[in-house]
Amino acid sequence: WQDLYRQLRQATASIGITAGLAAGHPDRVHQALLSGLLSHLGMREGDSREFRGARNSKFMIAPGSALAKKPPKWVMAAELVETNRLWGRVAAAIQPEWAEHLAGPLAKYSYGEPRWDERRGAAVTTERVMLYGLPLVTGRQIGYDRVDPPAAREMFIRHALVEGSWTTRHAFDAQNRAFIEDVRALADRVRRWNLVDDDAIFAFYDSRVGHDVVSTRHFDRWWKAAKTEHPDLLRLTIDDVTGDAAGGSIATDDWPDEWHHGGLTFPVTYRFDPGDARDGVSMHIPITVLNQVDASGFDWQVPGFRSELVGALVRTLPKQLRRNLTPLADTARIAAARVHPGIGQLADALAGVVTEMAGEPIPATAFDVREVADHLRITFMIEDDQGVAIAVGKDLDAVRKLVGGRIRAAIADAAPDIERRGITTWDFGELPRTIEVERNGHVVRGHPALLDDGDSVSIRVFSRVEIQERIMPGGVRRLLLLGVPVARKPLERELGDAARLALPACGLSLDGLLDDCIVAAAAQLVDASNGAVWDAETFERLLAVARRELPAATASAVRAAGVVVAEAREVRTRMARLVAPALAVSVADARAHLDRLVGPGFVAVAGTARLSDLLRYVRGIERRLEKLPEDPGRDQLRMREAVEVEARYARFVAGLAPSQVNAEIVAVGWMAEELRVSLFAQALGTSGPVSAKRIERELQRVSPAPS
Repeated sequence: WQDLYRQLRQATASIGITAGLAAGHPDRVHQALLSGLLSHLGMREGDSREFRGARNSKFMIAPGSALAKKPPKWVMAAELVETNRLWGRVAAAIQPEWAEHLAGPLAKYSYGEPRWDERRGAAVTTERVMLYGLPLVTGRQIGYDRVDPPAAREMFIRHALVEGSWTTRHAFDAQNRAFIEDVRALADRVRRWNLVDDDAIFAFYDSRVGHDVVSTRHFDRWWKAAKTEHPDLLRLTIDDVTGDAAGGSIATDDWPDEWHHGGLTFPVTYRFDPGDARDGVSMHIPITVLNQVDASGFDWQVPGFRSELVGALVRTLPKQLRRNLTPLADTARIAAARVHPGIGQLADALAGVVTEMAGEPIPATAFDVREVADHLRITFMIEDDQGVAIAVGKDLDAVRKLVGGRIRAAIADAAPDIERRGITTWDFGELPRTIEVERNGHVVRGHPALLDDGDSVSIRVFSRVEIQERIMPGGVRRLLLLGVPVARKPLERELGDAARLALPACGLSLDGLLDDCIVAAAAQLVDASNGAVWDAETFERLLAVARRELPAATASAVRAAGVVVAEAREVRTRMARLVAPALAVSVADARAHLDRLVGPGFVAVAGTARLSDLLRYVRGIERRLEKLPEDPGRDQLRMREAVEVEARYARFVAGLAPSQVNAEIVAVGWMAEELRVSLFAQALGTSGPVSAKRIERELQRVSPAPS
């Protein structure tokens, strides 16, 4: 040993190696020996004492070794001797990692599938190291950039920058995330399933991020320098996000977030869900301002859908009108470019354009909006103060009817201080014609009026001026009657014996007729004020007039009504004598006509000024019955003309809201009565020219404009 030690010291000194003073660790000796014994490694097989050696050999530690009884996981043997089996002699325990560093190119490396590690902010994989068939390392996690830098960079861009699977505080990232969410919301508006194109976003980052950026750590270092020169280098735009998915450029202003209607502004939302009731554009309208909203303008849709809507409307034209508009796709495109929102409806503007293109008249009524796709018609969502939808539909007028009285209640709740009940005298000063209260950013507008409750009146707030104008006269009339009682005894003396006897035949009572005449006379005085009674001073003047004129006006109404009732009884007596089967249809029509004219409340319905006309109508029925036996066929022909006009008028009125029935429309109804006089009793004369065509023209004239 001494000779060997001296020889080694001399040899190392000649090449500049000096012996260290610290005691050497045994592992270093083993590592030095391992560099020449790499093929003598062994890995223990499970819990057995057998080792698997290089190139799939098998050996055991020789029995004389200290490691034989408790063999370690890994050993190296100074020599492998084969007797009855292969034995490893002069063995020592080692760590397999030592062999990896010593093996150099002899070690074989293999890798698993790469994956993204969000915590690490990089792509990683598992590494396996083999030496002579022995696994020195298994399942070691390493950065994938050590294996495939371009692939690691691609995974960083896709997972971190595109998908957001990383932890960062860079401002551009938060801004881009919010922008992408806005674009996803825009997908519902423009009706695209996948408007956000991840491949387009990847291409954006790939073209801008440094080529050596493979992880969060690399990115932070690169971006620190890059943003000083180009702070907006990584800010996304709509084209960067959508790529080819948009099918062209998208003008976001064509799908607005708000809709302006008069002085109101409503939120607009979008849903891309074919088959759902809310598919397409939804307009959110608070119920408190629904009374201020009409349907004008909504038929034009938002600009983003207008071109598609025009094409859909053109395709609803009847076949005979479409023949001069082919090809329809080109026609729709040209028409969409020519129509522009303005005064009037879309159908009217479109009719003018396609009429010019077709060379023949195409009316606006030829388009059928009910046939277009649901998403091309705006959905109206009526909401309460909490934003909860209480009615939803495509037809604004139908939705308005659906919520009914809730509109008035909501407006009244917005201004609770003005409503009162049990009023018997005008003790509230001036009644405002309009009240305005701000609620949830909107001006809620209501229209107060006096409502007749029978024995008193109440102040109620209504949603529309038309309702206010219809209700107010009745409330003023009731207060007037409460302030000016009319004695009944003198009125009874105004009614002749013939009228008294005729009352039961007409289904009337004495008290009922007197009440009817009192109300009608009071209504005449209120009507004379032209609805100008809105304050206590004006009402006091009306009271003074009523004290002077109401008793006489009522007495005059009782006398005139008595004549009508007596005449009606004579007509009923004549009807009772016409029992021939050939006359039955005409008699039944005449009876129904008389029942409409003279019955409970007929004086107030007709008004005192029209009682003379009412008497003429009753006498017209009598003249008809006189001539009926002469030619029943002629009577039925005239009857059919009158019934058709009356049915047309009834359908017209039924299609109106009560607030839309104004004085002009009521006057057309009385024209139908004049038509019967002209058909059955021309000798009595009419109040003016009348015919079925004239009445039809009047109906068209007084028809309310579409809202």
